[in-house]
Amino acid sequence: MRTLAHPEPEEIELDTVLSALADPVRRRIVRQLADGHDDQACIAFELPVSKSTSTHHFRVLREAGVIEQRYRGTSILNGLRDADLEARFPGLLPSILQAARSETSASSSA
Repeated sequence: MRTLAHPEPEEIELDTVLSALADPVRRRIVRQLADGHDDQACIAFELPVSKSTSTHHFRVLREAGVIEQRYRGTSILNGLRDADLEARFPGLLPSILQAARSETSASSSA
C-alpha cells in the first residue's frame, strides 16, 4: 500500500504550521475538517483554485503536520491532526479556527 510522508508529532514546528495556515485556501481546508468533516477525499473540497493548486495546498498542510493523508483505494482521505497539534502547541488550532471563522463571518456580512 502506498503511504505519504508525515512529520512525527515531535517534529512539527510552529513556524511551519503558522506558515501553512497563513494561506486562506489552506485555512478553508482546515476549517472544513475541523467542522466535523474528517476523512474527506480531496475532491470533496470546493476550493477556488485548480486541481494542481489544491494538491499543492494539501501537500503543504500535510508536510507541516496540520493534516494527515492516507490512501483508500484511489482516493486520498484527509484528517486534521488536532490532537497532535494540541499536544505540541496547546490552544493554537482553536485560536486560529476561531479567528478564521470570525474573518469569514465578517466578509460574508459585508
